[in-house]
Amino acid sequence: MRKPVDTGDPDRLYTVTGGRSRADDAFDLVTLVVSECEPSAGMQSEHARILDLCRHPTAVVEIAAELKLPITVVRILLGDLLAMGRITARHPRAAQSVASLPDSALLKEVLHGLRNL
Repeated sequence: MRKPVDTGDPDRLYTVTGGRSRADDAFDLVTLVVSECEPSAGMQSEHARILDLCRHPTAVVEIAAELKLPITVVRILLGDLLAMGRITARHPRAAQSVASLPDSALLKEVLHGLRNL
């Protein structure tokens, strides 16, 4: 039997996000986040931990797991850091060039072949 995930104390989560409940749409589960600076004195501890975790590209879902915080809370915190210019974020699919995507004619042939099965 699976152990239930601890989503944290609701009062703490409210404090961490400053009462906000809407996350930035720029981040989905696989968005890669990279720190652009070191944590600074006086920074919120969760923000500092995110900057430490993201010295190398790290997926949003990995950050949430490491911090043991709900995805929505992490997305709110990442939105703060992005607005401050302390992180960069990119979706793995955006890294692909258009030239590396399959040709539409090839996709049509594959679809035709699958329909003939």
